[in-house]
Amino acid sequence: MNQPTEPKADKSGVRRHNLSLVLRTVHDAGETTRAAVAARVGLTRPAVSSLVEQLLDLGFLVESGKTFSGQAGRPGTVLKPADTGPAGLGVEINVDYVTACVVDLTGTDRVRRTERLDNRAAGAPEVLARAARLAADVLDTAAGRHLAPVAAGLALPGLVSAGAVRQAPNLGWYGVDAERLFGEALAAVRPGAARLPLSSDNEANMAALAELWFGTLGDVRTFLHLTGEIGVGGAIVVHGELLRGAHGFAGEIGHLVVDAEGPLCRCGSRGCLEQYAGQSSLLDAARAPGIPELTDRAEAGEPRALAALAEAGRMLGRALSGAVNLLDPEAVVLGGIYPRLMPWLVPALAGELSARVVSGLWTPEAGRLRAASAATDASRGAAALVLHDVLADPLAYAAAAGA
Repeated sequence: MNQPTEPKADKSGVRRHNLSLVLRTVHDAGETTRAAVAARVGLTRPAVSSLVEQLLDLGFLVESGKTFSGQAGRPGTVLKPADTGPAGLGVEINVDYVTACVVDLTGTDRVRRTERLDNRAAGAPEVLARAARLAADVLDTAAGRHLAPVAAGLALPGLVSAGAVRQAPNLGWYGVDAERLFGEALAAVRPGAARLPLSSDNEANMAALAELWFGTLGDVRTFLHLTGEIGVGGAIVVHGELLRGAHGFAGEIGHLVVDAEGPLCRCGSRGCLEQYAGQSSLLDAARAPGIPELTDRAEAGEPRALAALAEAGRMLGRALSGAVNLLDPEAVVLGGIYPRLMPWLVPALAGELSARVVSGLWTPEAGRLRAASAATDASRGAAALVLHDVLADPLAYAAAAGA
């Protein structure tokens, strides 16, 4: 009786995997040699050399011209990710601004444009068309710098699923087919971008990924990320991966109820966190026209400004203490408007965490409450998500990169 045989490994599939392995190794190292890559990934030097040559030909790697002799044998030519060619396009749409950027394979933000405008005053098609025009401008600039975005990531507010915004109360969007509308608008203003693959996610998720990949968290891999803008967005990262929940909507901390008898929220509930700690609510409470003015007034010791910030901090602490008790993160990262306001938010916020977190690990001196890095935002996270796909399967993007 013949015994069933194991299927033979697909040689092209193995090579595809190994190309990704080598590219990711060089990317993570920043600069390295063929010999160091071979030692790291466990492949023979001839095998690594063959893979490296293909990645050089495809434009994913470059040789720096330097040599490195840190190991036995002849000095090796230093390899590094290419800073031209394959790149990612990230576009963020928020209530009061639109941002587009291009990030190269080294993780460097190479082109960036932001338009500040009140998107609540326009319908979704118009807002997405504005974003497409900004993206087209960024793509033109990137082309002049020999960058070729291979795909685009769209960071959207609210509940995002299958390319659509299910609801974004602060924009008044419900059931908006955002990917399709943006893709059509981009193709209309820049026909060459019609074939650009497009993906989308919640903007808070994208900001958390940017913090994970480009921020200053060090070894922290499990954290809560809050983004304070007009509303309050949240994301949860566990062991370096986004926690999405059963339907992809995890992290909506802005709509945790902190006072059941509080003011009516646009989502239909009452007393949501963003009614106290969102930008609009905070400025209204302080009677300040903008965040710079609020900061100036707080620095001057104006009682109304200090009271508004203390109340926002207290409500942030109330919401975060429940989340910390539930999820046990290593850190809580505050982004958006919050880093500028932390000197006045933190005392009340930290006091709530100290009083309410049962583990006792969230005292002010514990250092677990952090400001988001200045160079991380949702648009950069969206672009970087494209690059992570490139690193996972460079051959899938070789043609789009012009190789």
